[in-house]
Amino acid sequence: MKIHEYQGKELLGKYGVPVPRGIVARSPEEAYHAAKELGTDIVVVKAQIHAGGRGKGGGVKLAKSADEAREIARQMLGMKLKTHQTGPEGQEVRTLLVEEGLPIDKEFYLGIVLDRQSGRPVFMASSAGGMDIEEVAAETPEQILKETIDPAIGFRPYQARKLAFGLGLPSELINQAAKFMQSLYTAYEQMDASLLEINPFLLTKDKRLIALDAKVNFDDNAMFRHQDFLGLRDLHEEEPLEIEASKYDLNYIKLDGNIACMVNGAGLAMATMDIIKLAGGEPANFLDVGGGASQERVEAAFRILLADQNVQAVLINIFGGIVRCDMVARGVVGAAQSIGIKVPVVVRLEGTNVEEGQRVIKESGLNFTVANGMKDAAEKVVTLAEKQAA
Repeated sequence: MKIHEYQGKELLGKYGVPVPRGIVARSPEEAYHAAKELGTDIVVVKAQIHAGGRGKGGGVKLAKSADEAREIARQMLGMKLKTHQTGPEGQEVRTLLVEEGLPIDKEFYLGIVLDRQSGRPVFMASSAGGMDIEEVAAETPEQILKETIDPAIGFRPYQARKLAFGLGLPSELINQAAKFMQSLYTAYEQMDASLLEINPFLLTKDKRLIALDAKVNFDDNAMFRHQDFLGLRDLHEEEPLEIEASKYDLNYIKLDGNIACMVNGAGLAMATMDIIKLAGGEPANFLDVGGGASQERVEAAFRILLADQNVQAVLINIFGGIVRCDMVARGVVGAAQSIGIKVPVVVRLEGTNVEEGQRVIKESGLNFTVANGMKDAAEKVVTLAEKQAA
């Protein structure tokens, strides 16, 4: 689950991480009063969307007066902010964060993420902080320092000092920086975050270290421990079909292709997407209905797939282990009969009760194509999608 910058800063402040003074605004007048209340010569008006690159997209601007802050807010609120992470459609700005302007000396980068290769959290730091950190990672990865953390003993003070020295911070600020980093890791661990980024991590001219920006993502699998975080979710920032899928505990991610996939098991789902690509098609989604999916979940999954206007064909690829092929078949047929289908559907079933499942599909009277194996299924669905689009 993603949250906004202002929400992340509120949480980090509770863990002792220094953040700028800021006030949330949802109208031009609120932005005006926020700037007045902050009382600094310069305030920063920042669009709150779940995407990076806001500065380059025009979503972060300086105001030298409360009147200017109000005018900037009037321009930003309701705009479709486009960044490299929003896609060409952009994201509507509904909320702003008005912050005090700070005397910037140097910008750094800090981040904590789970390293899948080592299976441990890794703390990253770079002296090349700012808007182009992705380019730094791609072109000069040696500029990003890393410390792998043993979860059994946590992030040690010597690791924090090592990173602080590596950033080239003044010697009198090393202990302050180490404390900052340790507070950051405590927040990451106790909040069950999957990602925590401070970019930029700011050194001010008056020698303060501050989290000028904050990106916090939570591990969805740990949300049962953090019921208070659920209220931070902003449904406006999420794909409507993904929201609907979450109601049924379906693992669904919308993509840009035109061939919808319904699969049981994440590994098989990835393989299905790969073989569609290999056959010359483009998957419209990732959808794992789970190993023990009920007929109700299968029906819900099928409805969600067909609700995507870009879909030209559907591939159902089920390996019946825990889940029975006949149950999946009945769920798909039930959903198709209730909502109707206007696109071709290819079904590949293997495993438990496969003969019964295939019988249900064939006797349904619906326009389903039964495939023999994954390669055959992929080739058939790509051909049908091309005919549908023609």
